[in-house]
Amino acid sequence: MPISLKGRSLLTLRDFSADEIALMVDTAADLKAARRAGIFPRRLAHKNIALIFLKPSARTRASFAVAAADEGANLEVLPPTDIRFGEKESVKDIARVLGRLFDGIVFRGFQHALVRELAQHAGIPVWNALCDTYHPTQVLADLLTLRENVGHIRGTKLCYVGDGRNNVVTSLMVGAAKMGVDLRVLAPRALQPSPALAKELFAHASVGAEITVTEDPREALHECDAVYNDVWVSMGEEHLVRERAALLKDYRVTRKLMALTGREDSIYLHCLPALHDDATEFGRAHPELREVDDDVFEHPRSRVFDQAENRMHTAKAVMVLTL
Repeated sequence: MPISLKGRSLLTLRDFSADEIALMVDTAADLKAARRAGIFPRRLAHKNIALIFLKPSARTRASFAVAAADEGANLEVLPPTDIRFGEKESVKDIARVLGRLFDGIVFRGFQHALVRELAQHAGIPVWNALCDTYHPTQVLADLLTLRENVGHIRGTKLCYVGDGRNNVVTSLMVGAAKMGVDLRVLAPRALQPSPALAKELFAHASVGAEITVTEDPREALHECDAVYNDVWVSMGEEHLVRERAALLKDYRVTRKLMALTGREDSIYLHCLPALHDDATEFGRAHPELREVDDDVFEHPRSRVFDQAENRMHTAKAVMVLTL
């Protein structure tokens, strides 16, 4: 029987099988090709989608807005000051109201328990556009970008460099275990992912899936198809600037580090925003936090803006498949 995701929420990729994740990536690729050919079937006409962002965003909000518009859906942005979760009304009651009015909810917030509670009571698909624990829509875009550049996902060698405990790394670990990716996490010991979590995620991993956590750049980068990193200080962690700079000063992605792959065709990935030059006020104030050199970020093998575009195509696939 064909796989159907209709009515499903996307809270974490842990809730989906490898075949279901592959369907989302394949559908995104098909929708991307159709858009470039000028084909807009408007599969979501007369659908209404609520967008609730308790955390600010550029790419995620823009991705869902364009994806919804392409498919004919109406997207309504509900500011945090209007929603006020748990202040004037419970999450359960808000979810039940929105479930009566909308067909789907895009939610970006903090605790994973909050997005789970929203999905539990809304009765409509809820899509996790980032929480403190997971970032599934980002990893779908990453998988599509790998497929486009490597030619396949299973067996791809991917190295993540930097803070190994954030929501992107956790979601990459989930995606790697499900989709057969050889994932290496290059991080200082204090910022390495939980061994218990890695063991749990890879206990029943797909063929080809591996996880290596190390402080050795040569071990981590050898023959990698892609090198990936993220900012060293995430939103809300500004008080950790000095600590992170000290821990990660040897983990900046440079041309020298990229050369450790031993390949000319390795690509560079970043989920953005990136601190790669002094073009921002924060970058000028904290050059010690620059996680990637500009000559890597701007190199012809950098695929960061392909990744950013693919956020829209994968968001569209998720909405089309679940609605």
